[in-house]
Amino acid sequence: MPTLLDFRRRIRSVKNTQQITRAMKFVAAARLRRAQEAALAARPYAKELLRVLRSTISRIAEPQHPLLARRNEERVLALVLTGERGLAGAFNTNLLRRANEFFRSNRDRHLSVVSVGKKGRDALRKAGFNLVAEFINVLARVEFATVREIANLVTDLYAKGEIDSVYVIFSEFKTVMSANLVVDKLLPVDPDRVRESQEEPSSANVDYLYEQPAEQLLDRLLPRYVESQVQRAMLESSAAEHAARMTAMESATKNAGDVIDALTLHMNKVRQAAITKEIIEIVSGASSTA
Repeated sequence: MPTLLDFRRRIRSVKNTQQITRAMKFVAAARLRRAQEAALAARPYAKELLRVLRSTISRIAEPQHPLLARRNEERVLALVLTGERGLAGAFNTNLLRRANEFFRSNRDRHLSVVSVGKKGRDALRKAGFNLVAEFINVLARVEFATVREIANLVTDLYAKGEIDSVYVIFSEFKTVMSANLVVDKLLPVDPDRVRESQEEPSSANVDYLYEQPAEQLLDRLLPRYVESQVQRAMLESSAAEHAARMTAMESATKNAGDVIDALTLHMNKVRQAAITKEIIEIVSGASSTA
């Protein structure tokens, strides 16, 4: 049976763990606030870019561009965004499970993967997937240079005809307690989907005055549109990871408090039993000598 010293050591150990989890919760909360601010700051640009792209496409009878070309999806590229570190609850597990579901649904096609995030890189490499490229330690602080590098990689592969479609799999931040697992088709760009996006219906009818021909503008806007979608996915994934880690560390801190309370109660019972036993022995000894 554990002694009082064993209980004190266990309680001290759990308290030390509780201090660590509490500190990690505060760090994750601070990073979550910055990630949310970054995501909100990027939305006006993406919104205006989508509006101009819709206006440009609506003025071309039959838009022609390598990123609009449709082919049979025999070679599929998946852009998988996972976390950089663990201790985030089921964040990485759920995301990889969703990615595996996508891979199983496309198992009759040639699959290749671009991994963003250390956890996804390790899991996908262990599973034997063909990694076209890997990007690690880029989600803690999303930089546009990295976004452009990823976007240029997938657009070049698609424009050269080496792949037939590109999907991005990431966790979309909604609230601190919840996130959506999203599988979004990145390429080819669907003009109908661009027209039907959640913008005001009259935005395509705005009378813009363009100096360049609409086709020339489309050549510049489509790569920027892909970049904005990659940036959105990375910012959303970063915020969702920090939210999951903050929630997990808050739960761990609470559970550590429950363990401390249970151990303290058990220790008090053992101590009380030991004191009672000693009193009984003293009383019995005094009675026997009387």
